[in-house]
Amino acid sequence: MDLWEIERGLQKEGFELLAGVDEAGRGPLAGPVCAAAVILPMGLEIPGLDDSKKLTAKKREALFDVIREKALYYGIAFASHEEIDELNILNATYLAMNRAIEALGVTPDMTVIDGNRNEGISYPSVTCVGGDGRSANVAAASILAKVTRDALMCELAVKYPGYGFEKHKGYGTREHYAALRELGPSEIHRRTFLRKTH
Repeated sequence: MDLWEIERGLQKEGFELLAGVDEAGRGPLAGPVCAAAVILPMGLEIPGLDDSKKLTAKKREALFDVIREKALYYGIAFASHEEIDELNILNATYLAMNRAIEALGVTPDMTVIDGNRNEGISYPSVTCVGGDGRSANVAAASILAKVTRDALMCELAVKYPGYGFEKHKGYGTREHYAALRELGPSEIHRRTFLRKTH
């Protein structure tokens, strides 16, 4: 698997500073969506780097530190549950992604967005379906976003006990729905998501 295929193609077109962007937490019923943007040194090999969904939590956490240490630039940002309810999840995801790109501290020549939509991205961008398995920068961004959001949901589990956020991270598991029926929604639940589920 060549994780630099996308970047090499863009470099041939004259784009030098390339960022990968991905998000975590579009699907959950609670908590924010988190996005990360990463610019790694071109061609850098990070052993074990892959789509965050294919890695164990332990492996992701180990790679999290390596990516932050080796990246030329990285940015991590959120869009809150209120912003998700106000804007809808797609627009809130774009908001988080734009914030993450802004947090890089440099303006990339091109950003590679995981997925097939980028109309809400305020920076030059291309989409890449399955980008977290085809682009090193997107794979790195997927890990930073996932580890950051999971850690936040574990903190929120302490503040909002009884929902099991530390286990399911806000996703709609059977246990989570049972807790919602018993306790009602917490402050950090996405009201627009709950309307669809009850």
